[in-house]
Amino acid sequence: MFDLIVKGGTLPDGRVADIGITGATITAIGNLAESDAGEVIDASGDLVSPPFVDPHFHLDATLSYGTPRINASGTLLEGIGLWGELKQIVTQEEMVTRALAYCDWAASMGLLAIRSHVDTCDDRLLGVAAMLEVRDKVKPYIDLQLVAFPQDGFYRDPTARDNTIRALDMGVDVVGGIPHFERTMADGAASVRELCELAAARGLQVDMHCDETDDPHSRHIETLACEAQRLGLGGRVAGSHLTSMHSMDNYYVSKLLPLMAEAGVAAIPNPLINIMLQGRHDTFPKRRGLTRVKEMQAQGITVGWGQDCVLDPWYSLGTADMLDVAFMGLHVGQMSHPDEMRRCFDMVTTQNARILGLEGYGLQVGAQASLVVLDAGDPIEALRLRPARLAVVSKGRVIARTARQDAALTLPGRPGTIRRRHPQGG
Repeated sequence: MFDLIVKGGTLPDGRVADIGITGATITAIGNLAESDAGEVIDASGDLVSPPFVDPHFHLDATLSYGTPRINASGTLLEGIGLWGELKQIVTQEEMVTRALAYCDWAASMGLLAIRSHVDTCDDRLLGVAAMLEVRDKVKPYIDLQLVAFPQDGFYRDPTARDNTIRALDMGVDVVGGIPHFERTMADGAASVRELCELAAARGLQVDMHCDETDDPHSRHIETLACEAQRLGLGGRVAGSHLTSMHSMDNYYVSKLLPLMAEAGVAAIPNPLINIMLQGRHDTFPKRRGLTRVKEMQAQGITVGWGQDCVLDPWYSLGTADMLDVAFMGLHVGQMSHPDEMRRCFDMVTTQNARILGLEGYGLQVGAQASLVVLDAGDPIEALRLRPARLAVVSKGRVIARTARQDAALTLPGRPGTIRRRHPQGG
């Protein structure tokens, strides 16, 4: 007997199969009898996917848009300044409330694993305490990783170094940094070295805001790759944003990408935010800020799409839908071939899970029983439609259901019901 069977769904690889769940584990995949289950979800004709994963977010700032004011220039630097104002007046309770609201929203969209950076440039470490509380509260349904992030610079802020170490001592999972925001390029490189050494000594992962600028001379990703290789951190290091790479000299990039691949450094572009914040000093032609996704993938580098921000000092829009993120990345990255579009779907599921080092992730026997049933026939259709999540299962429990988004249509001589899916999609 199974506690739950997801019946007749189409898996991302095109197979049609039933998924049997016992407790919090997938215990069978194949042709299963409905009578053998306590509960059945009919997924006939629907896409059944492993849960969505966001490798880059800021829960401490989310849903704070307009407090204490809006970002008038729309720039990264004004956003950082505005966040500095906000964190002087925010309370721990408020951050917990906002973050929990976002996590509930995320869970309803099938987003069940998030890596969130948390600012450590505050002697009170209110954000760290708040996000640790949130991590504990959402543990039954969302896997939340926290990154110790010295927003104002590991060296530039006089207390950031000590506070970052304090945050790690409190139980934060990942070492972060922002080398391009240090006062000099030399300080940026030095911060990368020390932070990587800190991670190596503690056996932790590294995820740095790296080269989030239009300046082609911001090359801290090179230092990050070098340190990852020197310290044996391959597979545990990610460079987030990497927007300067879109402006770098092509010859230099031809050297850089093999170095990243050799060092086992992953990349996390955030297309919604990157195209909004970058190129603000340009007239025309105006750069769009997205890093070299296809070129990195061609070198074997793991690349995953991140959301980054929703309704906060840096971004006035956004949802918890990782398909929105992949949809935008697909367009800006000109990833229009069917193989590339399927890869975009993988970038918000399996590739992001790989970056986070999630254990028991995926649709296979023995994996954690977390999955999403989407009103789409395949991954490409899911990207095109960003459809309803008909059911979300987290750790063996159905935590969300949504009705199909069909529309009644009555025309003279042609009554009927229109579905958002392609007529051939079922």
